This record gives sequence, C-alpha cells and structure tokens, in this order.
Amino acid sequence: MSPPPRSLIVIPARLAATRYPNKPLADIHGKPMIVHCLARALEADIGPVLVAAGDVEIADAVREAGGQAVMTDPNLPSGSDRVWAAVQEFDPEGRFDVLVNMQGDLPALDPQVLRALAAPLADPEIDIATSVSVIDNQEDRHNPNVVKAIVGFRPGARQARALAFTRATAPWGPGDHYYHFGIYAFRRAALARFVTLPKGVLEARENLEQMRALEDGMRIEAVLFDTAPLTVDAPEDLPPVLEALAGQA
Repeated sequence: MSPPPRSLIVIPARLAATRYPNKPLADIHGKPMIVHCLARALEADIGPVLVAAGDVEIADAVREAGGQAVMTDPNLPSGSDRVWAAVQEFDPEGRFDVLVNMQGDLPALDPQVLRALAAPLADPEIDIATSVSVIDNQEDRHNPNVVKAIVGFRPGARQARALAFTRATAPWGPGDHYYHFGIYAFRRAALARFVTLPKGVLEARENLEQMRALEDGMRIEAVLFDTAPLTVDAPEDLPPVLEALAGQA
C-alpha cells in the first residue's frame, strides 16, 4: 500500500535530558545528531520534514543544515505535545493529514520505517500506527524498562491491531513478545484529540502515554519490523551508531 498523501514528518527535540544532556547536538562524524535524524527523515521522501525544537541551538543547527525548524516550549510534557505545537504553527491551514512523529535519537534509522508507518493510515479506520519488532533477548522480556506491545500477528502478517502496551512480560504462554519502539504516525484529528485528553488510568500505572489513546478507544495499528533501530539514550549507545553511519560522514 502506498503512503497516504499530505504526510508531514515532525522530529521533536530538546536539550534537557537526565541521561544525556544536549543529546540532539552530540557529534556524529562532524554533524549534530539532530542533523542526521533530519537526513533520515528526508530520505523517507513522504513529505516535508519539520524539527520541533525546544531550544535555539537545535533550531540553529537544523537551519544551518538547510532544514526547517519551529520553536516549541521546552516545558511541554511530551514529544506528542511538542509535535502538535509545531504542527499548529507550521500548518494552521491543515494541509497535512498524516503526522509522523520520529524521535530525535534515531540518527541511523532506516527511512523505510517511516514510509511503512505512514502507509496504514490510508485506512480511515486507523487512528495511529506504530512500530514493533520481535524481542530476541530473553532478559529484555522480563525487563520493565523494555516496553512491550501486545499484538496478535497472524502467520505471515506484518500489520495487526495493538491491543495494549506494558512493561510486564505479556502475553502469557508460548510465542513471541514484541518490542515497542516509539515511532508513531498519527491521523491529524487523532493527535489533536490525544493532546487534549486527561491522563489515562493505565497510562499513569504503566507510565506509557500510548495507553491514553487506547483507553479513549482509538485504534493503534502495529507494523512489524525485522529489527529495532539503534537508539541513543546515553553516551555509551553512540559507538554502534558511529559505525553504522561511518560512510555518511
């Protein structure tokens, strides 16, 4: 299925981070991490790319690289809120009806992931699409820091409805468990509604904002990928990213 028209990729980024302050500006082969993320998003070729910058330094780095940035309040509570704030300023006319939220710590992301996530929203019954992969590390199945998606993929299927997200080891019984790596494609109306909703009961319990959408009755479609992308959460995560991007200095 081809990606739906009028897609906009938004990358929320801010300098404040407990584990890795100033992470968006981390040097990767002479370029800030946020600039590599911008490049991956542009390579997806599904629409314009916008950085929702919580700090002037991020916006300056993006614009110096030829990209587009909108300043957002660094005190907004989540990346989803930052995406929506940027979209309202950049596109008040509502030209873009699919909003892809790419995290700003995925400088080596395969651009095909973004294309694959935008595609399910051609189905008007789907509100949000997100990305999962099979957990291949036994320890991760039982690690509460690893978020799992509860999805029933039929044999050979690469797309299915997400029923829940949890930090527990679930579901019970033999079979795969799935990493949830939080890249989202929102229908515009779904994101506009999502940011107005009060925190959900299960969202608060699990500390997972995607549960707010499920508690509200939104349909989240999970897209299955072969591997999870390299994420930079802390400085020690940089070496494999540097290796993966060695040819793109």
